[in-house]
This record gives sequence, structure tokens and C-alpha cells, in this order.
Amino acid sequence: MIMMSHVANSQSHQLYDEEHAVLMKIKQYLQNPPFLSHWTQQSSTSNNNHCSWPEINCTTNGNSVISLTLSNSNITKAIPTFICELKNLTFLDFSFNFIPGEFPTSLYNCSKLQYLDLSMNNFVGNIPDDMHSYLSELRYLNLGSTNFTGDIPSSIGRLKELRELKLHYCLFNGTVPAEIGNLSNLEYLDLSYNTMFPSWKLPSNFTKLTKLKLFHVYATNLVGEIPENIGEMVDLENLDMSQNGLTGGIPSGLFLLKNLTILYLFQNNLSGEIPKVVEALNLVDLDLAQNNLTGKIPEVLGKLMNITWLNLSLNKLSGEIPEAFGSLPAMVDFRMFSNNLSGTLPSEFGRYSRLETFLVSSNSLSGNLPENLCYNGRLLNLTVYDNNLSGELPKSLGNCNSLLDLKIYNNKFSGNIPSGLWTSLNLSNFMVSHNNFTGELPEMLSSSISRLEISYNQLSGRIPATVSSWTNVVVFDASKNNLNGSIPQELTSLPKLTTLLLDQNQLTGPLPSDIIHWENLVTLNLRQNKLSGQIPDALGRLPVLSQLDLSENQFTGQVPSQLPRLTNLNLSSNHLTGRVPNEFENSAFDTSFLDNPGLCSDTPELNLALCNSTPQRSGKGSSWSVSLITSLVVAAFLMALLATLLIMRLYRKRKQEFDNSWKLISFQRLNFTESDILSSLTEQNIIGSGGYGAIYRCPVDDFGYVAVKKIWNDRKLDQKLKSSFRAEVNALSNIRHTNIVRLLCCISNEESMLLVYEYMENKYTQTRRITEKIDVFSFGVVLLELTTGKEANDGDQHLSLAEWAWRHIQIGSNIEELLDKDVMEPSYLDEMCTVFKLGVMCTSTLASTRPSMKEVLQMLQLCRDQFDYGGDSKLGHYDVVPLLKDSKSETRLDVVDTL
Repeated sequence: MIMMSHVANSQSHQLYDEEHAVLMKIKQYLQNPPFLSHWTQQSSTSNNNHCSWPEINCTTNGNSVISLTLSNSNITKAIPTFICELKNLTFLDFSFNFIPGEFPTSLYNCSKLQYLDLSMNNFVGNIPDDMHSYLSELRYLNLGSTNFTGDIPSSIGRLKELRELKLHYCLFNGTVPAEIGNLSNLEYLDLSYNTMFPSWKLPSNFTKLTKLKLFHVYATNLVGEIPENIGEMVDLENLDMSQNGLTGGIPSGLFLLKNLTILYLFQNNLSGEIPKVVEALNLVDLDLAQNNLTGKIPEVLGKLMNITWLNLSLNKLSGEIPEAFGSLPAMVDFRMFSNNLSGTLPSEFGRYSRLETFLVSSNSLSGNLPENLCYNGRLLNLTVYDNNLSGELPKSLGNCNSLLDLKIYNNKFSGNIPSGLWTSLNLSNFMVSHNNFTGELPEMLSSSISRLEISYNQLSGRIPATVSSWTNVVVFDASKNNLNGSIPQELTSLPKLTTLLLDQNQLTGPLPSDIIHWENLVTLNLRQNKLSGQIPDALGRLPVLSQLDLSENQFTGQVPSQLPRLTNLNLSSNHLTGRVPNEFENSAFDTSFLDNPGLCSDTPELNLALCNSTPQRSGKGSSWSVSLITSLVVAAFLMALLATLLIMRLYRKRKQEFDNSWKLISFQRLNFTESDILSSLTEQNIIGSGGYGAIYRCPVDDFGYVAVKKIWNDRKLDQKLKSSFRAEVNALSNIRHTNIVRLLCCISNEESMLLVYEYMENKYTQTRRITEKIDVFSFGVVLLELTTGKEANDGDQHLSLAEWAWRHIQIGSNIEELLDKDVMEPSYLDEMCTVFKLGVMCTSTLASTRPSMKEVLQMLQLCRDQFDYGGDSKLGHYDVVPLLKDSKSETRLDVVDTL
């Protein structure tokens, strides 16, 4: 016995030493990454037991490794082929890495393996169909979020011990085998977000998976009807069949599953009524949105005491919201928007629950808002727009400092807006337009408000001088109210303002002559007021202003000559005088200056008096003056005829020397002439073409290359092409921005127009075959810029950003330390790390290892915690994000007149 015990101990020590050597070989294979720095060799002076390492679990006697976890470790190499020298390995986790290649069949030597997680890696190819022959003990298999393609092998149905099978977010484009239904021990099955599956129906034997607790098949092109006998899956707790093409009704058996806690069927084509018999009283999340469901909401849903998320939006439901819904104690998120619901809202909503989101917009609801919506101080989003709700807003909303979004427009609310709402601490979107509110604008406004939309109400009084404290307002829409007084100078100090709409009020006086901070203003509408005085020249210095409406006022004086290039301009129905600036003398502005009797134009297109026309005189002249005039006319005619002949002769001669007269107008210092450009406009230099012309890559001394956009026409340039050319020249000649190539010059004659730009070389076109993976690389750089706050060429030590990021991945740096601290929030840290790693994957030096854009989309969607349907994020008509937010207009070049 002693000898047998001695032999056993000797073998145990030998196995321990062998496995320690294997682990050290793994570390060496991975190039000694910093995250494995604690994996050190044994020595006579140290007791370094590898069973104490956090990545390792051993048997109870501590002699043999049974578990190895190297997840989220930035591994970029294949799984080492010798890993199964850990002979007793039952648990292996390599998830959330960058491991390339096909499925590692070397794992077949790990015959005792029960848990295998290779998810979130770069594997490609098919899943082998002989896995069951070597890994028959598998109980957990996760190959999700990889690039596996082809069929899911039917042999997977032979892994009889399997409890969990996760094949989500892959690129499978073949069949879903019915043999999965043979996995009688299966408890979790996730095939979700395999969008490349051909249309498929649920195999009938899937309902025999009676031990199944989680079943996810969302976004898999699943069609047909939900089987009626789905009620036989009695252990089912979590069912997600959303975002498919399912048709037919919701089976009544589905709501008889007493263990069901989560049911997602949203975004299908389901029809009919919601089942009226419900025994699934443990439901926590119920989402049936975006289908074609009809009928009334069953009263029995009011018995779901554990429900926290209830979404029946975007259907055709009618009738009233059951009164019992208002008393559901666990309700957090309630969504019923875009139906045909009527009646009043349950009065107890929010009184007994931790209500955070309340979305019932786009229905026909009437009556008052419930008084207790923010009773527990947790309400974040109140969205009830497009209904017939009336009465005053509950006073309690004035104390709701948790509120982020208030969207109650297009109703019949009246009375004063509770004073506390204006100063609510966290309120961002204040959208109450198209109601009957009265009162005045507040002296103080919450600093968090960015959208202030109060149009089409009955608000009165002046715009307060304290408006200067509204520093975060982006959109201010107070159209169609009864505001009076002048526009205060302080209003021009809002630095983030992009949209200002004060039309249809009773505002008087002149516009502020000095504009303090409107560098982001895009839209300014002051139509139909009683404003007077001159239009200030300061408007001409607003860099991104594109829409200006000052019509139906009492402005006088001339139209400023320095107005920026506008896409929409309306100065009609004022008292303006003088000549319309040349840049507005085209058909695009044919109604912009109407009803200004003192204005004139050089073109009839504006429907104004012509500036050079003179009235006819009447009267009698003497015979000698008539004779004199006649002589002068004859002499002038002869001189004109002679001049015409000379000009025609000179023109023919010049045309022989130079085919058409080209005119060059430069915007930068140039070391080339028009001849240098014209000689390079050859067919072999064409790099693109379009409806109006071609683009050339032309060699030029000192510049290397320039890009030339040639706009031509078969006949002489028509007015449309001239307008296009003028618009492009006028806009681009003013732009100074690091992200946009400069317009160097323009060259024109009667039949062609040329725009000469800097040429930005794409090195990939010289060194590599052009594929869609080049765009993936560019997108990856954008992701890295977003997450790090660095520019593409700012990688330190003469590295690009992509090289810098890849270098940090290789040395195992802490990703959190690489992220942009200005935008990093603890609640989104995991998502930022994932996006950073995705950027690294997209910028891999080997193009074949980069994901496709479809795969990129899948990975980004994986970052989302839940789906949202947009009912609480309706955008107004004036949402604008200027392209050149930080660009500055420099000296304006009035080139149009010289073309």
C-alpha cells in the first residue's frame, strides 16, 4: 500500500510538472503578454502553484488543470495546437479575442472537454461536421459572433450531452438543421441575428425541446406561423422571435407557459388579436410592437404584477387602455404609441410603480395627463404628442427633476406651463408646440435644455435679456405666439444655436447690429413680425447660415452685399431699395425679393424692375436736331459694322492659335498655367465620370498631381450648368477646413468649365488590389478616432493611429487608458472598449483578416443592450448638424461675375 501510494504521488507530481511546462509554453507562444506576467517558472526558492493563477482551475486535489480561461485578452494568434496536452481539460474559454483561421480541430484531442467558448473571434469557414465524434462530452458550445459560414452541420444534433448551444451573430448562409430538435437535454438555444439565413420555417420537432429555457431566433429570416403546440415547451422562460417575417396569429398556448418571463415578438407580420387567456403571470418583459395586431388590449394583462416592460406600439389596437395598467406595481417602461387607442389615461399611472418611460404618442387619447406620473421621482421620458389630451399640465411635473424628454406637442393643453418645468435640472428636450399654453417666457431656463420648441401657442411678453444664460440651446422655436418687444442683443450670444424661429409674432424694432456668438446658426426665420430698420451687415459674417427668412416685415435700406451663400432666402414684402446683389440674380431666388417696390435687378428672372431701364420722353424737336441725330446714328452704325468685321477677323485668327479663350481665376498661389492643365486632359488620365462631366488626375510640377473636374455640354453651357458651376465655385472658394481638399483655381471658356482641386493620394491604389476592405480600413480609422480622440495621423513616434492602436493591442495595454477621457462614461465603458477593438480589427494590415461591413454592423449592434423603436425620439423639421461646424470663412472671392 505504501508503495502504491508513493507511485501515485510520483505520477501526480509528474503530471503537475508536465502541465506547468505546457502552460509556460502557451505563454511563450503568445509572446509573453503582460497580462500573463504572473505565469512564472517554478524554482526551488518559490512556491508558484499554477492552480492559484486566476486563469486556471484544477482538480480538488490540485494536481491537474481542468479549466483555462483566456477571454478578452487581445489574442491575435491561432489557438496553440498543443493545448490539449493539458489532458484533463474540461473547460476552455477563448472568447472576446481576435483569433483568426478556421475552427481549430486540434481541440479534438481534448476529449474530456465539456465547456467550449470561442465566441467573439475572427474564425472563418464552416463548422466541421465531425465534431460529435471527438467532443462527445460537450455540454456548452458557444461559437457566436464569429465569421463562420455555410450550413449549421446536422451532426450537431448528435452532441447528446449538450445543454447550451449558441451560434448567434454569424454569417451562416445555409440551412438550420431539424436535427437540433433531437438535443433532448438542451436548455439554451441561441441562433439569433444570422441575417444571411435563407427564409426558413421552425422545424416541427423543435417544440419537443421540453427542457428549453431560452430560445432566441430573432433576425434570422424566420417565416411562417408560430406553431400552435409551442405551449408544450413548458420550461420556456425567455423567447425572442422578433425581427422576422412571422405571419398568422399569436398562439393561445404561448400565454399559457407559466414559467415565461420574457416574450419578444416585435417587428413581424403577426395579425389578429392578443390572446385573452393569460396564465404566464410571471412575465417581466412583453414586447409585441410593430406588427398588425388588432382588437382591444385584453384586460387580463392588468394582472401581470411583475411586468416592467410593456410595449404594444406600432400596431392597430383600438379601444381604451385598461384601468388596471395604472396600478401595475413593477411597471418601468410603458409604450403604446402609434395605435388607434382612445379614451382617457388611467389616473393612477406612476402612483404605485417606478415609472421611467411613458410613451403613448400618435393615438386618439383624450382627457388630462395623470397627476402622479413622476410620483416616485424616476420619470425620464414623457412622450404623448399627437393626441387630443387637454387641461393643464400636472403641477407635480414642475418638481420632476429626473425628466430628460418632454414631448407633448400637437395636443390641446392649456394654462400656464408649471414654472418648475422651465428649470428642471436634467431636461434636454422641451417640446410643447401646437397647444394652447399661455403665460410668458421665463427669466431662468435649465442649463440642460438643448431643444426649446414652444411654437403655435398663446405665449406673450418679451424675450428676456436673461436669454444669454440659455447657453446650451441648439433649437429655439417660438413661432406663432404673441411675443412682443424687440429682439434683445443677448439672444445673439448663444454659441450652440443652430435654429432660431421667431416668425409670426409681434416683435418690433431693429435687428441687433452686432452678433456676438452665432457661428453655428443655420436657420433664421423672423417672418411676419413688425421688425424695421436695415438688415445688419453682421448677418453676412455668419459662417454656416443657409436659410434666412425676413419676409413680411418693415425692413428698409439695401440688401447687404455680403450675405453668405444661402440655399433659401426670403426678403419679400418689405421696404427694401436699391440693386439686388449679383449673386442672387438667378432663378433660384425668383420669389425672394417680391413686393419690394424700391428694389431693382439686372435680370428679369427676379420679377423686379430692371435697374438700367429709362422712361420714354415725349415732345417735339427741331428739324436740325432730328437731322443731327440721324447723322450720328448712321455714323455709329458704320463704325459698329467696321468694328464687327475687325473683331470677327481677330477672333478667327485667335481661334486658330488657341482653341477657345480660356480664363483662369486662382484662389491659391499657383506654379502652373491653364496650358499645363489643358494638355493633361487626356483619356488615360480620367479617374471618374458623371452626368455633367469627367474627373482627371493631372501631373503638375511642384504640386505633384491635381484633380480636375471638367463640366461640359454638347452646346454652349446652359443656364443650369452655369448655376451649378457658380454655386460650387462660390462655396468652395470660401472653405478653409482640414478635412476638405482646397479649390486651387477655376478655368472656363464658353463650352467647358474646369475646377482644379488638390489631389489626395490614396496609397492603396498604388500598392494593393482595391477591394471593399479598403473602406473597412477607413471606417476602422473613424472608430479609433471616435474612441481615442486622436487624429488619423496622431499615433506618437511617427506611427499612424491604426499602427499605434495595433501596437498597444500587441503589448497588452489596458484599453481603458487609451480611450478619450472627455467622452468616456463608466456606464458605456464596455461598449467603448468593444468599439476600439473593432477599430483595430478593421485596420488590420492584412486585408483578408478584416471583417466585412456586414460583420462590423453585427458587432456594433451587439453593443446595444436593448432595441428602441424611435417613438420617443421624433425629430423636428429643423434638425441640422453643420458639416463645417468649425470652419471659418476667409476673404470672400467674388468670382462669379468674372466667369
